[in-house]
Amino acid sequence: MSDLRRRSLFTGVAGGTLAALAAAAPRANAAPGEVQNIFSAAVAWRQTAAERDVLYIQGFNLAKARLDAALARRRPHGHGRRRKKLAFISDIDDTVLDSNSYWALLLAAGKQAFDDPMWDEWVAANGPTATPGAVDFTHYARRRGVQIFYVSSRDQGENTQKYGLANLRHAGLAFADDAHVTILRDSSNKEPAQQAIAAKYDVIAYLGDNLNDFRRRYYVNSVTERKKLAMEDARHFGSDYILFPNNTDGHWLKAIFGDSEPPDSPEYRRRMLLAALGKVN
Repeated sequence: MSDLRRRSLFTGVAGGTLAALAAAAPRANAAPGEVQNIFSAAVAWRQTAAERDVLYIQGFNLAKARLDAALARRRPHGHGRRRKKLAFISDIDDTVLDSNSYWALLLAAGKQAFDDPMWDEWVAANGPTATPGAVDFTHYARRRGVQIFYVSSRDQGENTQKYGLANLRHAGLAFADDAHVTILRDSSNKEPAQQAIAAKYDVIAYLGDNLNDFRRRYYVNSVTERKKLAMEDARHFGSDYILFPNNTDGHWLKAIFGDSEPPDSPEYRRRMLLAALGKVN
């Protein structure tokens, strides 16, 4: 991602600039036949669908049930070997932090693909809010003595960790401290960090919006292969893995384009249409 020392894309990130850009919005009155943003329907669903909110609530309710069951299985024991503490490992963006306002800004700016500089500005301005049910779940876990560790991939330069912690705290999430937050700047491979946590804690489940949040083996350049791998692991979903919805970005795009954040181009738009027609495998 881009260096945060660059000149702001907007006239000062703080002081309501994000809100001003959103208000400036769109081309809602575009003439018939004028090309609309290819993400319009996806972002409209993110912004308006009660179903999306309920999918988050459902996921966190399931996580609570898994937590309660794990605690119920822990009977008192004597002076034997010390038992590992219980924990969850969670992704951050679009799992516990919501990026809806970023996508609204992207569309308002007329962009057709994920924009790193705009993302960096939005992160630095504490744009993320909590996803539905996330705050309640993280504090429920804290009250019950279960840890939550966040593992994410971001890169806003030397301020990456500081911004990540600020986003989590601003959203009101529990465990927003350096001991519980690992942000990878140079890799999207979360397995080494996850394995280091699992060596010390008994992990109840992994939370994420992207299959790559669970295992690196899903990081492939084939829609068909990705689906095949997911079906092979079907027994884990709703148990070890709790998946949240994300229809605008993630490694499902890598399976289509070979790049998780493909730049806008005529070929990009053509291939997105082919994917919508079921002609990309």
